[in-house]
Amino acid sequence: MQKDNLEILLEDIRSKFDLVLEGHAALDKKIDDRFDALNEKIDLNSFKIDILSGRVDKLETKVDKLETKVDKLETKVDGIAADLAAHRADTEAHHGVYRVKEG
Repeated sequence: MQKDNLEILLEDIRSKFDLVLEGHAALDKKIDDRFDALNEKIDLNSFKIDILSGRVDKLETKVDKLETKVDKLETKVDGIAADLAAHRADTEAHHGVYRVKEG
């Protein structure tokens, strides 16, 4: 009788242990699924960051080119202003012939 009780007890322990193992396997699968989903999101975000980085680099190049053009334009405007000031001074030097009117 004691042997039967021991076998029943061992069978009960085995079934409970099997339940624990099944639960562990289910949790392990859930963790793996979440890990895979997270890796996919990280890969997608890395891809998007790389694309944005490329776009930022292109924008930086365009801004640098625009700054160069603005510098050249400022130089031209300064030259025109100097030419205009010289012309005005020359015109005002000839009082009787030319008059500059502010208006």
